Amino acid sequence: MIRSMTGYGRAEGRHKSTPITVEVRSVNHRHSEIVAKVPRALQAHEDRIRNLVQSHVARGRVDVAVNFSGERDPGRGLVLDRPLARRYLALLKELQRELGLKGTPDVALLAGFRDIIKPAELAAEDPGAVRAAEKVLEQALKALDRMRRHEGRTLERDLLARLKEIAERLRAVRFRLPAIVQERQARLQERVNRLLENVGGGKDGVDQGRVAQEVALLADRSDVSEELTRLDSHLDQFRNFLRKSEPVGRSLDFLLQEMNREVNTIGSKVGDTAVTQEIVSLKAEFEKIREQVQNVE
Repeated sequence: MIRSMTGYGRAEGRHKSTPITVEVRSVNHRHSEIVAKVPRALQAHEDRIRNLVQSHVARGRVDVAVNFSGERDPGRGLVLDRPLARRYLALLKELQRELGLKGTPDVALLAGFRDIIKPAELAAEDPGAVRAAEKVLEQALKALDRMRRHEGRTLERDLLARLKEIAERLRAVRFRLPAIVQERQARLQERVNRLLENVGGGKDGVDQGRVAQEVALLADRSDVSEELTRLDSHLDQFRNFLRKSEPVGRSLDFLLQEMNREVNTIGSKVGDTAVTQEIVSLKAEFEKIREQVQNVE
């Protein structure tokens, strides 16, 4: 079963009195790219976070946000950064002296500065915090995987329907080929007859064996049986890839390029109006499939 590269997962947990929230978003990307936003308590363990994500996601851009603040918790403590507060106060007094300002900095003013009073964070050396965050991340990744699988099933149904349409149009091309040979034989015979009439000859002077030989040469130059056989093989491979569980997006993209090349060859060889119309429809289907495959892991 194929997976989409687009998905979202969220999970919540708790370590001691601190809520932990993890959100994971993924979108399509040619390669694997992981962008992690973690609190300071986890910055030293960011590689572990990335490795855990990579064990679940093989391809695509993944944004991971780990938050130790979460919802407001009345039982959770606040911390006062005293050295920072003293530094702010010293700078304010220095500015007051230099500019000759009146008044005295008060608590309300200092409390408005960033990071002087803030929620208590988990300690970076707390191994329990790291394990708790990894557990919540694992849950978020499972939720992400469920969504990616669900999207993958939708993609698979659409792709199979389009493959069926392609197979029908290839059958129409095959059905048309014998008639093309007969029509070309008739046109060649008619041209030869007109030429003989213009030079005063008659039909009896036509070497029918030579005409048949020329028709055979035309048929050989416009023979597309090999291209059609390869297209059938590519369609079977495409269906088989859709049933696999490992990432197949790159393989599907390669098969699409090959199928598009074979169809272009058929169009250039045959040169028939009806076949050309089928070729145009086939290329339109290939383009729609290509857009869907861009989102397959």
